[in-house]
Amino acid sequence: MTIRQTLFCGAAFGIAGLALSAVPASAEEGMWTFDAFPTAKVRKDLGWAPDKAWLDTVRASAVRLTGGCSASVVSPQGLVLTNHHCVIACVQDLSTDKADYVQAGFTARSREDERKCPGQQAEIVTAITDVTPQVKAAIGTATGEALVRAEIAAIARIESGNCTDGATQRCQVIKLYGGGQYKLYSYRKYSDVRLVFAPEFKAAFFGGDPDNFNFPRYALDVGFLRLYENGRPIAAESHLRWNPAAPKEGDATFVVGNPGSTQRLFTQDQFALRRDVIFPLTVPLMSEYRGRLIAAMAGDKERTRTGADTLFGIENGYKVYVGQWQALRDPGFSGTLAANEARLRAAVAKEAGLRGRIGDPWANVAKADAAYRDFYADFYLLEANAGYGSTLYGYAEALVRAATEREKPDAERLPGYSSSRLALLEKQLTDEKPVYPWLEELTLSFWLSKTREILTVDNPDVKRMLGKESPEALAERLVSGSRLADPKVRKRLFDGGMAAIRASDDPLIRFFLINDERGRALSRRYDREVGGQITAAQAKLATARFAVYGDSIYPDATFSLRISYGRVKGWTYRGTAVPPFTYIGGLYDRATGAEPFEAAPKWLAAQGRIAKDTVYDYVTTNDIIGGNSGSPVIARDGSVIGAAFDGNIHSIGGSYGYDAALNRTVVVSSAAITEALKTVYDAGSLLKELSGG
Repeated sequence: MTIRQTLFCGAAFGIAGLALSAVPASAEEGMWTFDAFPTAKVRKDLGWAPDKAWLDTVRASAVRLTGGCSASVVSPQGLVLTNHHCVIACVQDLSTDKADYVQAGFTARSREDERKCPGQQAEIVTAITDVTPQVKAAIGTATGEALVRAEIAAIARIESGNCTDGATQRCQVIKLYGGGQYKLYSYRKYSDVRLVFAPEFKAAFFGGDPDNFNFPRYALDVGFLRLYENGRPIAAESHLRWNPAAPKEGDATFVVGNPGSTQRLFTQDQFALRRDVIFPLTVPLMSEYRGRLIAAMAGDKERTRTGADTLFGIENGYKVYVGQWQALRDPGFSGTLAANEARLRAAVAKEAGLRGRIGDPWANVAKADAAYRDFYADFYLLEANAGYGSTLYGYAEALVRAATEREKPDAERLPGYSSSRLALLEKQLTDEKPVYPWLEELTLSFWLSKTREILTVDNPDVKRMLGKESPEALAERLVSGSRLADPKVRKRLFDGGMAAIRASDDPLIRFFLINDERGRALSRRYDREVGGQITAAQAKLATARFAVYGDSIYPDATFSLRISYGRVKGWTYRGTAVPPFTYIGGLYDRATGAEPFEAAPKWLAAQGRIAKDTVYDYVTTNDIIGGNSGSPVIARDGSVIGAAFDGNIHSIGGSYGYDAALNRTVVVSSAAITEALKTVYDAGSLLKELSGG
């Protein structure tokens, strides 16, 4: 996990009969907030709906992980269920060339063996409060950059005023409907999160990139963590009951988690910006970076070990972004998006009073996006994605900006540096985790070379960054001379504030200081010409949707707690029926002995003992997106029956819409997890805890 994180959000192509949240949600569509759960709709669609007690228990058991994943508490001792790909960064950080837990797996045989995950924090929602009036009153009639600053100041005041215990609380104001609503989410946070169990990578990601976003699947994508406080496992106030039985076809399922980001409420101009400007820049970059990584790792055992997690993330993100881009270029898909916008516009046009209240927000968005096209590449390369995910660059940025922002009043700081958010930032900065110089040099030289190529050699920002050095030489000098890999150095710089930053001779600190003002200037331009304008327009669009569709419209995903409902159900595509289940025996049939279809040695050793008729993975109609990884899949009786870990290829379009006929959530079953813990991993104590013993 790095300071600068990118959430890869799912999206899809080949969608027919698309439903969007710009119109009332169709059956099984929706990532609903807990304070606006559609009880009547669920009862109509499923014939039953959970009551308040059911919802309260589930909400109090749901966990948000700061690495961009979801999870759930599944025992009174704070045991947490999530995905392997949600803990792989921790597994990688704890591994060495002598003990490679990514390849060998990790099983804590006792509490003393459980290992702390660097930079990880777990958060459980304790309250949701509507603060829309306070934020909108602060914004008033402001526009552009003034609107953004007023919004930031109001949010900072609300967050700091409602969380007085920084050690155990976190407050976050979540913007919904693009600015139509603001909700204060209060969290009970746990900063000591420890690894309990992770299978081998070959078992968790069997099938590799070819099987990613596909089904049938045979993946044990599961991980277990534990929440600690004051050096001891917590006594959980709420937890989900483990159910070792697999569901049956047609059974109702609920997915509770934190979907990362969707764009279902976007306008046609916003979709066009992504199709014509954003993806043509970002997709080729990801492809080339992936190629450079693979070439650098080829034939080098240590680089292969230390770069595997980065490559995994890039390959996943590349597949998603390509899918999103294809979706927006598909005539049928884009035609449905356009038709839904036209339907809303027509409804607004019929209501003179509504039209008079909102004006023409579509035109305002179009104007903002036209401005953004002029400087998107500069903003992306020099600010929004500067460093291209380099851990050391992320440290330099966070240290410099934390020092700068802490000298300002809370309400005037950049987002992410308010007092309510500094505790997590400090944790991520000062926790010890490995840094790999070869990977840092490769990443920084890639970013610098592509920035020079895209912005051109004569660009003044490029000249200021590179001087007379080549991208490769500059990257080597910055990485080899920096001491930011040492958490003690980072701690001294963080504690020392601006005086320590100014006195530092660390080349990465000096390099970031040279470029910081340009990045800030681009951010201010974005706020002035784009962000503030779009927030104002989206608030008006929200007013229009509420007036036309009432409360049947759910907000776009924002990496905040949501619940979706569905059923265990396969699908039919181009005349071929896809059954909803796979079974453990299918793993051995699919295994070829060669990557990525090479079965893990422990699974091969257990082949004669394991129950091959156990449901391994299954699919449901639940509406999810990236960020839902690790979400518990919950049965009608409130028990957990698996963990969501993927979507099928059609669900990649979930960023823009939902198709009940094709979109599917892919789940690793609790039945398979139970069987694997018993037969493959001899994890008796973990099984006993799950069963309540």
